[in-house]
Amino acid sequence: MAALAKQHGNVTICDNSYCTPLYQRPIELGIDLVLQSATKYIGGHSDTVAGVLSGARRLIEPLFNSEYMTVGSGIQPFNAWLLIRGLRTMPMRLEHISNTTRQVVAWLQHQAWVEKVLFPLDPDFPQYPLAKKQMSGACGLLTFFVNCQSAAQIEAFCNSLQHIRMAVSWGGHESLILPKVAGMQADSFSAAEPLHRSCRLYVGLEEAAYLIADLEQAARQVGLPF
Repeated sequence: MAALAKQHGNVTICDNSYCTPLYQRPIELGIDLVLQSATKYIGGHSDTVAGVLSGARRLIEPLFNSEYMTVGSGIQPFNAWLLIRGLRTMPMRLEHISNTTRQVVAWLQHQAWVEKVLFPLDPDFPQYPLAKKQMSGACGLLTFFVNCQSAAQIEAFCNSLQHIRMAVSWGGHESLILPKVAGMQADSFSAAEPLHRSCRLYVGLEEAAYLIADLEQAARQVGLPF
């Protein structure tokens, strides 16, 4: 894509929040501008909001002197300090999260109540060869599809989790889950549509056994198939 864009004189931009600069470097792959949600892995503690834009000076300076200077969202010194604190521990945090995620993915894949798991560095992922080519690692964000027939059962499962919180963000220290049904009207749910039965799971800094135990007890509590 980067090569094709350059042929036509187009500037390319990539959101690298999922991989972070540790696990993927889009500029080395030919992308012109790379943005990261520093709120997530760079900050790492769910206590600040920020973003990072990287690229060549000739591309960054016009943005800095125009949009950035007038949009009113310049980072404050304390928030910048929080990001520096997060950067100091990011390699260790990501290594732990990545190891835990692989264990959770492997466990989910052997559960009768889980129809399918989507994770880019899982060999069964449709674009696994591409992910391996571009990424040196993957962190804690994955999707799994619940084997059930009602939205109510998915909601009950998420509400039965004792330690994994239901929230929209990710990248911090705590594990989070967000079911697709949370953003749907109840009468629009169809069990025949896999996307409607999907849950986005973010694996944080907890131990794998701790998270697996929470997922298992919630699934048993609402009667999902084992």
